[in-house]
Amino acid sequence: MPRKRTHSFNLDTRGPRLQRVLADAGYGSRRACEELIENGSVKVNGEVVDALPAWVDPTQDRIVVDGKALKPPERHVYIMLFKPRGVVSTNSDPEGRVRAIDLVKHPANPRLYPVGRLDLDSSGLLLLTNDGDLANRLTHPRYEVHKGYEVTVGGSLTDEEVAKLEAGIFLHDREGEGKRTRDTRLSIRKRDRERTMLYMELREGRNRQVRRMLLRVGHPVKKLRRIRMGPLELKGLAVGEWRELTARELQALRRAARGEKQRETGSTRSAKPRETSRSEKPRESTRGTKPREASRGERPRENPRGERPRENPRGERPRESTRVEKPRESRSSRGGRSTSASRSARPSSQASSRGGRTKRRTRD
Repeated sequence: MPRKRTHSFNLDTRGPRLQRVLADAGYGSRRACEELIENGSVKVNGEVVDALPAWVDPTQDRIVVDGKALKPPERHVYIMLFKPRGVVSTNSDPEGRVRAIDLVKHPANPRLYPVGRLDLDSSGLLLLTNDGDLANRLTHPRYEVHKGYEVTVGGSLTDEEVAKLEAGIFLHDREGEGKRTRDTRLSIRKRDRERTMLYMELREGRNRQVRRMLLRVGHPVKKLRRIRMGPLELKGLAVGEWRELTARELQALRRAARGEKQRETGSTRSAKPRETSRSEKPRESTRGTKPREASRGERPRENPRGERPRENPRGERPRESTRVEKPRESRSSRGGRSTSASRSARPSSQASSRGGRTKRRTRD
């Protein structure tokens, strides 16, 4: 049973647990760090902390273990490595083989750990980090972070065998007990008599699961490469190369580790058709309310294809204005009722005679 609290670091809003901070600093596992605390070997701000739980702020509190001050927490590093074949994905190898962390020459020299494992004979995407919480979430089956593999097997894999693999294969575990595989998706990319290339997606990480599943249906694996891990995709790297994750990749990876990716994808898939259906209705209504504008707008577009439509709408209006002026002149000339028209229609002799009379009258 935990001891009674004899310290003042009993608020969980202060920060992470003390044993977690010590474990991240390299003092051993969390259980070993708990023993250090209970033995009275840890001081925080000059106060002995010998009971659990205890919460601290590693950026503000001064933590001392066995008289030595704790180093400030190192920056979290997230590395994507294209692991070659023949490289082990464990940090401790008694046989002295090349490890995955030996290929990463980071300038900060952080203490990296592989997230999950990749077989010695397999290659592909391997994530390395010093963020223990994120690594635990990515490997925990509760969050179902899927992993995608490109696999080449011997022989021609039939559709019946594909359905059998997707339905689940019973596999024994190391402890002797066994269970059926689940959440397996397969798609054949190339198939002939000698070999079959397929893409295989898993949401659980059992020991050599891909190889064991395909061997149960009679198709041994010839080549296996991991190309996906949750939202991460193996790209931009050659065999043996590494790079740090981008900000977008890290953000998407954290969402997947919180189990939010599946919810978001499900919500977006269900929301998109609704949005489109709602958006289609106003579009139909707008099309129904503005058919005349659309037709008017379409006619001038169609008219330039022919010469006559160009002349008709554009030429009639100016011609109408000229015709309006001409008929007035023509009416005056045709009718002869107006004085101006009659005067203009009379001969010049009459006009001259009339003009003469008026001149004589004025003279008299």
